[in-house]
Amino acid sequence: MARPAGPHVTLDQVARKAGVSLATASRVLNGGGQRRVKDDLRERVLESARELDYVANAHAQTLARATSNTVGLVTHDVSDPYFGCLARGAMRVAMDHDLMVILSSTFRDPQREIAYVSALRAQRPRAILLLGSGFEDRSYSRSMRSVLTSYRRAGGRVAVVSQHDLSVDTVLPDNRGGAAAMANELLDLGHRRFAVVTGPRKLRTAKYRLEGFADALSRRGVKVSDDAVIETEFSQHGGYTGTLELIRRGMPGTALFCVTDVMAIGALQALREQGLVVPKDVSVAGFDDIPVVQHLNPPLTTVHLPLEEIGERVMSFALTAASARRRVETFDAKVVVRESTARRRR
Repeated sequence: MARPAGPHVTLDQVARKAGVSLATASRVLNGGGQRRVKDDLRERVLESARELDYVANAHAQTLARATSNTVGLVTHDVSDPYFGCLARGAMRVAMDHDLMVILSSTFRDPQREIAYVSALRAQRPRAILLLGSGFEDRSYSRSMRSVLTSYRRAGGRVAVVSQHDLSVDTVLPDNRGGAAAMANELLDLGHRRFAVVTGPRKLRTAKYRLEGFADALSRRGVKVSDDAVIETEFSQHGGYTGTLELIRRGMPGTALFCVTDVMAIGALQALREQGLVVPKDVSVAGFDDIPVVQHLNPPLTTVHLPLEEIGERVMSFALTAASARRRVETFDAKVVVRESTARRRR
C-alpha cells in the first residue's frame, strides 16, 4: 500500500492501517499504560508503522511519560575549555544511554541561570545538571532551590558540580586543597612575594581557590598584600588586563598565581608584551590543567583536575536512582610542574 499523502504520518493513520484502537497503537509505539498489548496486535502495529514510515512525535511522548529522552547541561561559558571538558565527559555518558543533550551558557549571570533552568524544566528533561560554580548570593540560592524542588517533585533528577546550597547529588573539585598545594609548591621554590589574578569572589570557585592559596601561605608565615590581588572577569581577557594592572603596580610578586588556566594564558600574553620573561622574571601558575596549557610557551605549571571524569561522574549521578541520602564525591587536585615556574633568583 502506498504511503499516505502529506508531510507527516500520524499515529491515528498507523492505528487505522493496523486495525487497532489509537490507545493500543500509542502503547506499542510510545510506551506507557498498564495494559500489556497482545503479541499479534503489537506486530500488526509495528508492521504498519514500518510500511507508513511513521516517526514518533517526541513532544507527545514527553507528555505521556512525564520525561523526555533529553538532559540539560547548564554551564557558565561553553567556550571556556574547563566547561568544554566537563561537558564532554557528561555527554559521553549521555550517549551511552541514548540521550540527547541540551547545552546552555549563562555567562555567569545568576538570574539567567535560574531562567534557563526554568525553561528546561518546562521541557521535562530526564535530568538537569549545573556544571558551573555556585554563587555567593542568597537570593539566587532561594530561587534556584524553589525551581528545582518543583522539578524534582515531578520526577526530574538534578546533579551539580562545585559547591551549591542545594540538597542534591554533588561532585566537588578540591579547589581549596589544589590551591594550597600550589602555594606550597611555589614556597618550596623559594618565592616569598606573590601576586594573584582571581575571578569575582561572588563565584565560589574563585573564592575557594583564593582562600586555599592565601591560607597555605599564611600557615608558613607569608601574606599576600591587598594590592597584589586583582579581581577581574573569569576569562583570558580578565587574566590579561589583571596582569597589566599588576605590572603597572610594579609586579608585587616574583610568582603569579592565576585561579584558572584561561586567565593564566592571558597573563602570559601580558607579561610577554611588557618584556617580562617567564619564568626568569616572574613564575606563572594556573589551575585546571586544560589540554592546551602543556603546549604553551613556556608550558604552564598548573593544578590538575580530571575534568572529563568529573563530567562523567555528575552525569552518572543524575541518571542513576536517587539514594536516601545526598551523594557527595570529591575529586582530588594535584600540582603538575612545567616550565612556567622556576626557583626564585636571588
